[in-house]
Amino acid sequence: MEGFWLSLGLIFLAELGDKTQLVALLLATRFKAWVVLAGILTATLLVHAFSVTLGGGAGHLLPPGWIYVLSGLAFIGFGWWTLRGDSVDEEKYQSWCYNSPFVIVTVTFFMAELGDKTMLSTVTLAASQNLMPVWLGSSLGMVLSDALAIWAGQILGQRLPERALKIGAAVIFIAFGLFYIIYGAVNLEAGT
Repeated sequence: MEGFWLSLGLIFLAELGDKTQLVALLLATRFKAWVVLAGILTATLLVHAFSVTLGGGAGHLLPPGWIYVLSGLAFIGFGWWTLRGDSVDEEKYQSWCYNSPFVIVTVTFFMAELGDKTMLSTVTLAASQNLMPVWLGSSLGMVLSDALAIWAGQILGQRLPERALKIGAAVIFIAFGLFYIIYGAVNLEAGT
């Protein structure tokens, strides 16, 4: 149980004010709270299962520098997508994923969490603790922390104009994207 409580507490605290909590807040201004929470739970369980597997000794699939660079490119893509808008040509794209808020939230949150400090914290915790308690504790800590952001997003979404939210979200995505690309490039240059 030590791994469960340790992961829950550390991940909950690490997530406070983190970019993925801001992503949760922004998604909650656009979609129903239960959809956002379900998407975050699904993405969190998947990302933290991957993190625990890495930390448990399954091997490193990519060096941390590449994870940061790829995450950064994804964030810039999300920023561009946010500015461009989410309109979909119904005749051209007849895919359920473009019309499903749950899929949009799950994929967005999954990509936002890749290479994040909470993912890396989960990898670190799993290296020294039992895997299942770390997975469950870190996932619950993440969901509880993001539930706070969802609640705040639901309140803010009723008071802020949509254009301001769109520009704010795009700026956050692009800023984190640039930061991660630079950070990843520095790590790759240093050989990590």
